[in-house]
Amino acid sequence: MNRIIFHCDLDCFFASVETRDEPDYRGKPVIIGADPKRGNGRGVVSTCNYEARRYGLHSAMPISQAFARCPQGIYLKPNRKKYTEASKQVMEILEGYSEDFQKVGVDEAYLELTDTVENYDEAQKTAKRIQKEIYEKVGITISIGIAPTKSLAKIASDEKKPNGITVVKESGIVDFLTEMELTRIPGIGRKSKVYYNKKGFFKIGDIINTPLPKFKALFGRNGIWIWKIAHGIDKRKVRDFHKGRKSVSAERTFHQNTKDFSEILSKLEEINEKIHKIVGKHHISYRTITLKIRLAGYETYTRSKSYDFPFQNKHIVLKTVLELYKEFENNRKKIRLLGIRLSNFNWNLKVKQTSILNYASI
Repeated sequence: MNRIIFHCDLDCFFASVETRDEPDYRGKPVIIGADPKRGNGRGVVSTCNYEARRYGLHSAMPISQAFARCPQGIYLKPNRKKYTEASKQVMEILEGYSEDFQKVGVDEAYLELTDTVENYDEAQKTAKRIQKEIYEKVGITISIGIAPTKSLAKIASDEKKPNGITVVKESGIVDFLTEMELTRIPGIGRKSKVYYNKKGFFKIGDIINTPLPKFKALFGRNGIWIWKIAHGIDKRKVRDFHKGRKSVSAERTFHQNTKDFSEILSKLEEINEKIHKIVGKHHISYRTITLKIRLAGYETYTRSKSYDFPFQNKHIVLKTVLELYKEFENNRKKIRLLGIRLSNFNWNLKVKQTSILNYASI
């Protein structure tokens, strides 16, 4: 199966937070950075909203130049504490959608949902839920690119800003990239673009149509990476599992909503195997087991059970989630999704796979 990777990029993050907190700023150019009326106009624009960008303003522009172009703009000093708190809220939401989560700045992150969603259509629905949850809980918007690689997802997230979702399937990579400017490829900036132009490369399509040996001869080893991005080749992982993680979870969506217990049992067994490959690899024990159930109408419920001691045993987990499932009254709707989460970790404990018989009384 092709990988399904999200690049989530907050829209004009600092300016969006300020506009959220001060409704009078809406519809007006908001610029975050140095005070243009003090310090002899020294300093640069940290970020600005889309209204300010209509005047040609952009990040890293000298603040004096920004003021010359847009003197009526609202110029604000950065409020790092406020932005850090908003970023934390967003990242906690994003991290809840996938164990394969990588924060790459205060305003952007990658998620891999290859094992969570069935296809790109479901991925797009998940992206819409992410946008809705972030707007409702944090009050700002986010754009999401969905693609088979990290680099393509990043390019895609910038395509329909603000608050957009762009899906790039493997079959559509060439059509998506061909007419784009070279600077859309991470690693090609304004200065290096001039060098590529001198060699006859003006669009990403020019790279796509050039054989790798020729491209490498022109641009050396660094050119290999650029060529691969243009061809949708990027095997980088979203992230490696790291110590400090608070939970491990996995979810599966049924092809068709169901109440059939044999299907439900099979899905729970599948999820259980997946998460125990992770906790087994990293020698993690846990105390809390949570079952997640999403009904056909997207109503979502959770049931949890905590133990007095840490352990690692997939048989106990399956037994527990089945008990939790039986406690759940679902006489109205079929089930759309099931998930299991393990939490309250004990890290680096060389846990023995204790026989389920030892826990018969649990």
